[in-house]
This record gives sequence, C-alpha cells and structure tokens, in this order.
Amino acid sequence: MTRSASSAASLPAFQTGAILAALGVALGAFATHGLKATLEPGLLANFETGVRYQMYAALALLVLGTQSAQKRAPVLLLAGAVIFSGTLYILALTGLKWLGAVTPIGGVLLIAGFVLAAVDFRRSG
Repeated sequence: MTRSASSAASLPAFQTGAILAALGVALGAFATHGLKATLEPGLLANFETGVRYQMYAALALLVLGTQSAQKRAPVLLLAGAVIFSGTLYILALTGLKWLGAVTPIGGVLLIAGFVLAAVDFRRSG
C-alpha cells in the first residue's frame, strides 16, 4: 500500500495507535498471567480497566491515523490514555490511592479527544 502526501500527515497517529495497542495486549497478558495471583481483585480490576481504555484509545488512533484531517484529536486521545491508564496501572501496582484523583483528568482528555474527532470529521466532510 502506498502512502499519499495527505495520508502521510496522519501516519504518526496510526503508528502510535499500533504501539499503544501492542502495549495494551502485553499489559493485559501481564495482568492475567503475572498479577492475578498477587493483586487483590479490586486492584486487578483497576489495572484491567486501564488496559481496556488504552485499547479504546489505540483503536481510535488507528482509525484517525487514516484521516488526514485528524490532527488535534489524536493528541488528546494519547494524553488521555497515558494519564487515565497510566494512573490506574500505578495505582494497582503501588496502592497509591491519591492517583485516583488524577485519573479523571485522563478520562476528560479521552472524552474531549473523541468529541474533537467527531467535530473535525464533520468539518472535513
């Protein structure tokens, strides 16, 4: 498959989505096989929620990476995934409960990224 100049502009979003998805699969396997015996169920559920939302963001980035008009939403989605999922991973592994106050910031960024993707798609089409 060849890339045109317009699709090359969004290639970083696609590549980032692919990497985020690969990490999501690896982290999900780590949770299932490595953490299941060591974490209490509530903390394991937090970790798994982080993986699930990381995968949502990854899939969105893969799709948005095919759309040259999508330049703003991928940034918000990546930041949201890093903050939302990252704080859940750290919370689950360390028990630092204060991170629960930071996690919603990532959620807001994810929501904003999805809304902005819709707005930018509407404007470009």
